[in-house]
Amino acid sequence: MAPLPRRTALRLIGGAPLAIGLGFSAAETSAAVQHSTRAVAAAAKGQPYRPRFFDAHEWKTVRVLADHVIPKDERSGSATDAGVPEFIDFLMLDPEETERGRESRQVPMRGGLAWLDRECRQRCALAFVDASAEQQVALLDAIAYAKSEGPGAAFFNSFRDLVASGFWTSKMGIEDLGYKGNVPTVWSGPAAEDLRKLGLED
Repeated sequence: MAPLPRRTALRLIGGAPLAIGLGFSAAETSAAVQHSTRAVAAAAKGQPYRPRFFDAHEWKTVRVLADHVIPKDERSGSATDAGVPEFIDFLMLDPEETERGRESRQVPMRGGLAWLDRECRQRCALAFVDASAEQQVALLDAIAYAKSEGPGAAFFNSFRDLVASGFWTSKMGIEDLGYKGNVPTVWSGPAAEDLRKLGLED
């Protein structure tokens, strides 16, 4: 699977966090961004993150899979560097969500990760995280470019969109875009050349 080009990921977002389009509210998404930001800062101080939803094996899988979607490049770090797994972990257990609402997101996530392992074992007798990078990419290629929309493709598409949402709303993703925020601009008047063309030069 070719890594998701950063500009392609940006086009997918279309100006709004993809997580909202996946059924997560703006408040949930904002809280998840704050959670992942704190987690990244704590990790930088030597305080490793402990996932609240994912078990140890699922956590490894989420991190590997997220970095296949947005790997580190010459512009900035990878999805895991930006705290995307922590972003996703928070969304799986948002305290403001109802139990039924949490199940509607937890079951597809947990089931999708299990499906990924099962499919990988059928192909190379290894769980996804234990397979080589080449074997992982071959499996993801088969999922991403499948002609029919099976359960694997549905899971991967949702996961990819969550990764893009988490990355592009992170501090690292925003810096990668070069977004400056609402910075006031200073207008120094029309260019002298324009004034000459209009016959308005002094």
